[in-house]
Amino acid sequence: MAEEQKVKKEALEIIGQFQNLPRLVVFDLDYTLWPFYCEFGDEDENPYLYPQAKGILLALKEKEIDLAIASRSPTPEIAKPYLDKLGIRSMFVAEEIFSSWTHKTEHFQRIHRKTGIPFSSMLFFDDENRNIESVSKMGATSIYVSNGVNLNALRQGLSEFSRKSESSTSGSKRK
Repeated sequence: MAEEQKVKKEALEIIGQFQNLPRLVVFDLDYTLWPFYCEFGDEDENPYLYPQAKGILLALKEKEIDLAIASRSPTPEIAKPYLDKLGIRSMFVAEEIFSSWTHKTEHFQRIHRKTGIPFSSMLFFDDENRNIESVSKMGATSIYVSNGVNLNALRQGLSEFSRKSESSTSGSKRK
């Protein structure tokens, strides 16, 4: 628990360095928030998150940034109870957990319809490049994570989001 608070404090400091913040941060589940494929588990298991994931989620919530899930898991009946067991399910304004061949574009369309938040105001973390590429084309800032969501990925995501939103709003001001 102390580690979670330490990560949250550090994440709040990172978030505080940026003026342009996303309105919604979207997370994949498998190998992004947790280090396994949930379809190979069962609902009796005790799932666990990557070490820095919960502190980051708590910091984003404290800053009133909405959170959502976009997962191509074929087993939402396992993923959702895992989120409950981890005590984080209520943090998310949208949960799109279903098998799909669309590389998450369908997940993002649904999240957009539910929240009304434009893709350009979204930040997305995933461990698969094909999802990063397809969601980036929709206008969301998308960050590849190879070892789960951590403070470095958060910093990179916020930095890239901020850079993209500055260049789209300032046009000719910057070189």
